[in-house]
Amino acid sequence: MATTTTGAGPRVALLHGFTQTAASWTPIAERLSADHEVVALDAPGHGGSASVRAGLWETAALIAAAVGRATYAGYSMGGRLALHVALAHPEAVERLVLVSATAGIDDPAARAERRDADATLARELEHDGLDRFLERWLAQPLFSSLPPDAATLADRRTNTVDGLAWSLRTAGTGSMDPPLWDRLGAIGAAGIPVLVVAGERDGKFRALGQRIVEGIGATARLHVVVGAGHAVPWERPDDFVAALGTHLRR
Repeated sequence: MATTTTGAGPRVALLHGFTQTAASWTPIAERLSADHEVVALDAPGHGGSASVRAGLWETAALIAAAVGRATYAGYSMGGRLALHVALAHPEAVERLVLVSATAGIDDPAARAERRDADATLARELEHDGLDRFLERWLAQPLFSSLPPDAATLADRRTNTVDGLAWSLRTAGTGSMDPPLWDRLGAIGAAGIPVLVVAGERDGKFRALGQRIVEGIGATARLHVVVGAGHAVPWERPDDFVAALGTHLRR
């Protein structure tokens, strides 16, 4: 997998969201690199890993092999990948940070509906091209509080239509079948400290974050970032790094 490494110190691995790349983490990596070795990875279908075709569990193995023991911090899609790493390779995870993440969709019918919706998005991407797709993607209410200059649009445009379409079809929330809710307790049993982060304005993922904390147990805590929506690290980078720094020192 394509990786970018900066700084020196305890290792932190950053896993990005759908349509982003490792470079999208630059504002956060710059803040962390004074005290940490920061490893940012391109997920399969994205950036320098556009040609990589790996399922969620296989991707977890690739990530753990590429990074080794570290704090794993994942945003949205990256949070789901980080959960897979923690469950499949707990020995590699010193700490875990899940930002605007979910452990999947419980209802089988809703899961199938989500897979169908992602397949439709993939077809629209292939028909309309990358720029039009990104314009519509970032216009979703989910990103209404993300400032345009924080959308890392230049990085997103380095992705390929083929890579993102593959990711939609095979790595979306609907592809987590079965979901991971019933397995979260294993993370707490492994003693992994977990920070779950959600934006104050993102009610859906605040609730999902609370459910993740309850599923993991005593080693997990929820941190709500005031004034932030879904894309917490880019909407409130200083607040996010402060919360992350506290977690890294625990």
